[in-house]
Amino acid sequence: MSDCTNNCDTCGVSDCASRQGAPTDFSVKLAPGCSVKKVIGIVSGKGGVGKSMVTSLLAVASMKEGFKTAILDGDITGPSIPMAFGVHQNLVGSPDGLILPATTALGIDMVSVNLMLANETDPVIWRGPVLGGVIKQFWGETLWNNIDYMFIDMPPGTGDVPLTIFQSVPLDGIIIVASPQELVGMIVEKAANMARMMQIPILGIVENMSYVVCPDCGKQIKIFGESNIEQIAKFYDVPVLAKLPVDTALAAACDEGKIEFLENDYMKDAMEALKKL
Repeated sequence: MSDCTNNCDTCGVSDCASRQGAPTDFSVKLAPGCSVKKVIGIVSGKGGVGKSMVTSLLAVASMKEGFKTAILDGDITGPSIPMAFGVHQNLVGSPDGLILPATTALGIDMVSVNLMLANETDPVIWRGPVLGGVIKQFWGETLWNNIDYMFIDMPPGTGDVPLTIFQSVPLDGIIIVASPQELVGMIVEKAANMARMMQIPILGIVENMSYVVCPDCGKQIKIFGESNIEQIAKFYDVPVLAKLPVDTALAAACDEGKIEFLENDYMKDAMEALKKL
């Protein structure tokens, strides 16, 4: 600036380039003695596309391949992960003051705000800063013991809580969940662009509700019409990791809390991609 006095203490120009220091580090460290090797965020540009179900399927696939697996339910205002696994016990603390994660029937560790409420149906009516604080506690104040893969079920959209996760947790990459509707293509791009802006690798895209299998002839019926997921994936130079059908057995397993016991290979290609990280 031509009228610079070279005295930053008295200067009133807050956005002067000379006053800009190093960027603020919002990252949160794990508690001492904890270990998480790979952290994968499961994101969507809008709600209702099956993000939590995909998170659950990925965790089950990881666990069944012998990896120590965890889920951090970051969808604070719409937590549904515990229900899919039939987990209902309240979280408790360790003697050191850390949160002890709940454990599913087959050994997946998880934390969710639904495991902290007096009643599971109580609404979470909290403002953004409080929601962000819970995310930081779930990551940095939980006893994560030698986790190979942690999957974070992120809230939909690009608001405060997704931003907190991007800034606070060392994500190794994200997987975007979409449905076939044309509008969702634009919404997928918003989620992808946010990840690129935050310099988080996009590992691939999962398309949910891609088709229905006819019970009589086995033909795939695309109830939403042809999707544009291949074009979107090609644009961002990422693979389509899975195309999930509308599966009534899968929906029933989630409702009954038995997703771990449903045999399927929906996430086979996704796990192969994650093992290359």
